[in-house]
Amino acid sequence: MKPFHLVENIRSLRSDHKALVIAAAFERGAAAVRVAPAVPDMRSRERLSASFARGDLETWSYDERYAQSATDPRALLPDARSVICIAVPYASPPVARERLQGRVSNYAWSEDYHRRMRTMLAELAAILNEAAGADVCAIACDTKAIAERAFAERAGVGWVGKHTNLIAPKLGSFVFLGEIVTSLELEPDEPLRKSCGTCTRCIDACPTRALRGDYTIDARRCIADLTQRTDPIPREMRPLIGEWIWGCDLCQDVCPPTARASHAHESFRPLDAQTGAPPLVHLLSLRSGEFKRRYARTAMGWRGAAVLRRNAAIALGNALDRSAAPALAVALENDPHPMVRGAAAWALGRIGSPQALAALEAAHTAEADEGVREEITAALEPYGPRVALG
Repeated sequence: MKPFHLVENIRSLRSDHKALVIAAAFERGAAAVRVAPAVPDMRSRERLSASFARGDLETWSYDERYAQSATDPRALLPDARSVICIAVPYASPPVARERLQGRVSNYAWSEDYHRRMRTMLAELAAILNEAAGADVCAIACDTKAIAERAFAERAGVGWVGKHTNLIAPKLGSFVFLGEIVTSLELEPDEPLRKSCGTCTRCIDACPTRALRGDYTIDARRCIADLTQRTDPIPREMRPLIGEWIWGCDLCQDVCPPTARASHAHESFRPLDAQTGAPPLVHLLSLRSGEFKRRYARTAMGWRGAAVLRRNAAIALGNALDRSAAPALAVALENDPHPMVRGAAAWALGRIGSPQALAALEAAHTAEADEGVREEITAALEPYGPRVALG
């Protein structure tokens, strides 16, 4: 489907609901708008069910029932006939980082896309409802159960790559997706006849080997998933995270269609320098008030300050910079969250300086939480019997 050129008189389109929503979506910043029929996607259902069976998605707050509901638009709207799939590009130029600054996935360093997309979708749904003379829409954007990449692929917005993200022609994979499920019968678009072919750049770039190469991902190993967990990150995965404190862009950065895509609107750049490249030592002491002021507007705002402090501690451990030991020692002694104290212990063990080891030994005596004591013991173990730990 060729790009739709906006017309001056939108009223003339009210009899053509598809043209109406395309015009309104492009006017609001969409770069691709296409339609899929609202019938169950059995291929995606089978793939999702297999992912749950393998345990790939065990850190999600969903279960096998998600595979049933997410692949049937009628779960959102019982009389659904069409799914309008909308893509908004968000790629921004890379952020320059200095020593001991963390890395943030570029989807998360500007205003939260969920709010942006929901606002757009709600406005488009209101336009369709008015044109139809009835409530004919339900909207979805990531947080509702709909297999958005599968329906976007079916609609021809793009194709799902080996990194499991949707790749849109000329836009790449840095696109936000949103859906309007409607009871209106709209003319569907044809899927694209494209694939990743023999390219394996995303697979080769993934440090945790989360990508299998068969268009599936073990989310338990994905850095984007690991940095959003609310429980301790498995020790064997921590060194592989590097200095990412939220999300990861590595598999998409090397994707040829994404690398060739142009950058998005200025509004998708970081809110400020610290949001795009947070100073890790400062982030380690982040408390609720500052967290809300600085991060509540971003996609990092939903997990809470403790998750970012935990991630900062792991990033400092991976930086292997002895100058971070004093801040980590303070976190180990004073942070109110055991998860953060445990991550600080691990990081001090990674650094291994005399100051870091002394902090671990002192904390082991004072620490009351059994899980944190275990982290301290594990952090000290490579250095031999320095002291008798009770």
